[in-house]
Amino acid sequence: MFHDVRDILRDKPLIAAHRGVCGGNIPCNTIEAFDIALHQGADIIELDVSRSADGKMYIFHPGMESVHLYSPSPIKKMHSSEVDRLHYVNGDRTPTQYPVTRFEEVMEHLRGRCYINVDKFFMYIDELGKVIRDLKMQDQVIVKTYDTPAEFKAMEDYAADMPYIVITKNDDFSDSLIKRNLRYVGTEVLFKEDTHPLAQREYVNAMHGKNLLVWVNSIVYDYKAVLAGGHNDDISVVGREEEGWGWLIDRGYDIIQTDWTLPLKLFMEKR
Repeated sequence: MFHDVRDILRDKPLIAAHRGVCGGNIPCNTIEAFDIALHQGADIIELDVSRSADGKMYIFHPGMESVHLYSPSPIKKMHSSEVDRLHYVNGDRTPTQYPVTRFEEVMEHLRGRCYINVDKFFMYIDELGKVIRDLKMQDQVIVKTYDTPAEFKAMEDYAADMPYIVITKNDDFSDSLIKRNLRYVGTEVLFKEDTHPLAQREYVNAMHGKNLLVWVNSIVYDYKAVLAGGHNDDISVVGREEEGWGWLIDRGYDIIQTDWTLPLKLFMEKR
């Protein structure tokens, strides 16, 4: 039974597995990658959503077709009958047996097993909100948007019943969001420097005082795009865990999104 993600907070952060756990022949954003992440101790599965030309939703990161499918055509320009025939390639660009899976199938597979962060939700708030509601899984998801008035309004109109996190690198919107017709549970913070207000323990403590979560990212999708002051997966997995994950834990962040689920889990247990 899923209620509020804040109800399962422990004395250590929750682990969000970025696109599951992939490697070898198993690509990201597949059912197998999600199963690996859960086996390794993830609390939250993060997955990406793309929409076909005829409006069907798939688990795939928009714009990555040339990398993960070795296809020149974007899913948004394909009919679902074409997308249903697609298979991922592995790191050597060799085709795998793993298909691009429909959103509903993956959601059913994960039903009752973990919280699910539906990334790219902000692109399809109305449509995805309806699908999640039809599946009766609105208590199991975590949805996000950026910090724009238009997205706040769309959330109120189409997904006010779903646990909601706002993504920001600028300001603290918590006081205003609490007052809106939203199931607002916290904020995802992005910062380049340790001196940023969102990187301070005082900010995290203030959020906790409002019963709100703070999500932070240790993932590195582009080394030039710093998400958490350089306290990331890259330095953590080469033996500098205290500078990476340890720093984030000491700041009090509630959720750490990572590409290295098991090493982070083992580090937190050892610590």
